[in-house]
Amino acid sequence: QVQLVESGGGTVQPGGSLRLSCVASGFPMENYPIGWFRQAPGKEREGISCINRSGASYYADAVKGRFTISRDNAKKMVYLQMNSLKPEDPADYVCATGDLSGLGYSLSPADYDYWGQGTQVTVSS
Repeated sequence: QVQLVESGGGTVQPGGSLRLSCVASGFPMENYPIGWFRQAPGKEREGISCINRSGASYYADAVKGRFTISRDNAKKMVYLQMNSLKPEDPADYVCATGDLSGLGYSLSPADYDYWGQGTQVTVSS
């Protein structure tokens, strides 16, 4: 049974940092891309980063240069280091995986099959 569990969310001031973690189980994580998505109240789910099975990373323009995705296959973990957090970053952050229909990577939620429950990030002064 595929499971993804996120942790690391919380409240930070603008300009602060958080590191989110996503632990995977029930599938050979090393063979799959992992994506991070976020959804703010009243907004659609937004793809923000993806790391493919080779370790190449991809970012949405909104987070490029501030967020860094990484993976540790031995620990079955994917991380999202978030720096310089802005007032527009608060959301529920979720990791996801799937075969992406053969694509190497994707930031489109429609391409992902399995989702975690999410972890909340708040940015407030």
